[in-house]
Parts: sequence; structure tokens; C-alpha cells
Amino acid sequence: MRKIAKEHNVDISQIPGSGIGGRVTKQDILGFIDGGGPPPTARPAGEPAPAPFVRGAADQVVPMSVMRKKIAEHMVLSKRTSAHVYSVFEVNYSRVDQIRKTKKDEYERAGAKLTYTSFIAKVVVDCLRRHRTINASLDGDNIVYRNDINLGIAVALENGLIVPVVKAAGEKNTLGLSKAIQDIADRARSKKLNPEEVQGGTFTITNPGNFGAQFGLPIINQPQVAILGVGTIEKRPVVIDDAIGIRLMGFLTLGYDHRLVDGAVADQFMADVKKGIEHFDPAQV
Repeated sequence: MRKIAKEHNVDISQIPGSGIGGRVTKQDILGFIDGGGPPPTARPAGEPAPAPFVRGAADQVVPMSVMRKKIAEHMVLSKRTSAHVYSVFEVNYSRVDQIRKTKKDEYERAGAKLTYTSFIAKVVVDCLRRHRTINASLDGDNIVYRNDINLGIAVALENGLIVPVVKAAGEKNTLGLSKAIQDIADRARSKKLNPEEVQGGTFTITNPGNFGAQFGLPIINQPQVAILGVGTIEKRPVVIDDAIGIRLMGFLTLGYDHRLVDGAVADQFMADVKKGIEHFDPAQV
């Protein structure tokens, strides 16, 4: 698949993916090359195959799966527990895009994919060290400031959503994070995760941008107090020194629990994340 893209000078990251979790398939690449556009979108996760239309027929009733019930319970619990507030920041990814293009072959030789998520994850774990409240949790009237940074990565499955956790993410470099994220995502989709690998997260990243969303308003993954939503990353016109230029841009949304996290604290964290991405140090890759 990558060989086909390379032969036709196609940047896979710029092709909308129709596979699970927004992954780019061989058909996506061939459709892009042929100019026919992307193939029809795959059926949304968890939805049954459409029944043939029959005028006057009864509605289709399907029992919720065990996973869907668990997701529903967890989401309702979170909305009842946390006072959800959101901050949205626009981020310029042009610098990390250039670094990614330079380093991605080196990463592939090391058995890892250097994605935008790799850069975002590295910046986030570095910022969480400096903004401990965002990596905390509430236990009754007590605040628990977590020593470890255990990074949850939301993964879309055919029948729902799961959030495997990269343990001790704060101790990993960009290569280590890339390998760990790729590993847990692959094993989540192949149903090979151990129970402890979806527990103990202290902060979560979710990526609605895989499906083209400009940004999302994600629900906090309890008992955490914040979650980062990554919007679609695409070229946009922006004002640069009183002139219009084209840059690779995207929105980041922080959902946070206002019981513990004040707006100023959330925005300081997000400003730090934005700065870290826009001024990413190539020596960290």
C-alpha cells in the first residue's frame, strides 16, 4: 500500500480513510490516484447491516451489545459526575509535518509509525508534568495528584469504542510512544488486550478528526478530570504577518471537570500544548 502511494507521490496523511478508525485502505489510495474520490464510507461502528426497505414494515429492534451497554453506563455516569467545560485552540501543525516527513522512514525501519498523534502525545505528556492538576483525579473531597502519566488512547472498533492505556507514558520518548500507541491500537482492534491494559489511565486523547470532524466535545473518561479531542488536520488559509498563507491547521479541544480544573488552568495547559506542537524540537524525534 505504501509502495503504491510512494510510486505516485501521494501523501497518505492527506487521504480521507474509509477503514476502521479512519485508516487509509488500498482502495482509498487507488481511488485518490484515479481521481474518482474516496470509496463509500464504511458502516458506522456498531450499526447493524441496513435492512431492505419495505413500505409499512415494522422498525428494526436490536438488543444492545454488552460493550454498548458498558459504554452507555460509563458515559451517563461521567455526565452526572463531572461539570464538563470545554476550551478549543487552533494549532499550526506545519512544523511537525515537516519533521514527520523527514523522519517517518527512519521510524518505519525501527518498526513504528510517526503520526501526528505521536507528536501530540509527546507534547501532552511533557505538559502534564508541568500542569499536575490536569493529570489528577478526585476522591470524595480529596484531590489525588498522580505521580505517573498513564495515557489513554481512544480506539474505534466495529462494535464500539475502547480506551487502552499506555502506562508510564511520561517516561517514553517520541519513538517509544509511537510504538506503544501503535501496539495497543492494533491489539485493541484484534481483541488481544489484557484487562489491565484498559485500566489506570490518568489522561485520555481521542481523535474524532479521523472521520473529518473539525473538533469534538468528548466526555471525560472517569475518574480522570480532562480529555483531549483532536480535530481533523488539513491545509487552511491563515493570516501571517498581514498576508494570507496556507498552513496545516487543526483544532484541539480540552474537555475538563470544572469541579477541580478552572478555566485559567485549562487554558494555560492548552497554550502550553499549542506552543509545544508549533515549536516542536526536532531533537526529540
